[in-house]
Amino acid sequence: MGIKNLIAVVVLMSVLGISVSKPLGLRLDYYRSKCPDAEAIVQRVTYQYVSRQPSLAASLLRMHFHDCFVRGCDGSVLLKSPNKDAERDAIPNLSLRGYEVVDAAKSALDKKCPGLVSCADVLALVARDAVSVIRGPFWPVPLGRRDGRVSSASEVFLNLPSPFANIAVLKQNFLAKGLNAKDLAVLSGGHTIGISHCSIIHNRIYNFTGKGDSDPTMNPSYVRTLKKRCNPNDFTTIVDMDPGSGKTFDSHYFNVVAQKKGLFTSDATLLDDPETKTYVQTQVSTGGSSFAKDFAESMVKLGSTGVLTGKAGEIRKKCAFVN
Repeated sequence: MGIKNLIAVVVLMSVLGISVSKPLGLRLDYYRSKCPDAEAIVQRVTYQYVSRQPSLAASLLRMHFHDCFVRGCDGSVLLKSPNKDAERDAIPNLSLRGYEVVDAAKSALDKKCPGLVSCADVLALVARDAVSVIRGPFWPVPLGRRDGRVSSASEVFLNLPSPFANIAVLKQNFLAKGLNAKDLAVLSGGHTIGISHCSIIHNRIYNFTGKGDSDPTMNPSYVRTLKKRCNPNDFTTIVDMDPGSGKTFDSHYFNVVAQKKGLFTSDATLLDDPETKTYVQTQVSTGGSSFAKDFAESMVKLGSTGVLTGKAGEIRKKCAFVN
């Protein structure tokens, strides 16, 4: 999508009531004079990959989320370390996929506009465009991020929200990044696409309190379904995060949570707070009438978290390595 079309979309979003924040140092037209085809190039590359493998949409969205929650949206999740101690080497990030899409987009950009577009901006655009390819929400991406030079596996556990966390911890995690309880509920809705593995839910269905029991907050019929999918010694089988609608970006996730079929503790616990519970119930009762708009707004907020701009950081030549 060219800059003219993007601005037209942003104007339309404003008419529809979708706020477009402009974080300090980031602009929608940041590459307009320096690399006017930047967004079109990223969009084309992303489409080539995601149209062939739609499951990459969830993976790339997750990668952007994981990047932004550790050191801000600075592309640090993309860095490799010879000592295997970078963010991507931390256990929660070992299952991240889609690095090749970011690398391909960066390579295509550098052929047209050498050394101008940061890997952090590429990742933010790829995540948006990947969701768009599977007919999910579209959001404006203010640009101008620069790439960080530090990536530490130990910081992942300190900053990344855990699938085992309760509502109090999650709200604290999000607040630390400038995101509120509504953003927490909305962005959790990203679990409408994607998968997990039996290993993540093993304790919830087989040994919740150490006595061979299941989580009492989980729908008993869903527990039985999951046990058929994941036997006691199975830690590798894939499980949809949004059963029945795992390949479609829609509001069905909230129906699942309301029915106490949230796969993770972090999903189920949305019912433990008045604000997040109300959001879940509102999306269920209205058929998700505001979810796409809300998701767009929260993604813009997420994408502005802790960004490096101006002379901070660098523009990496290769996304996996500092210059």
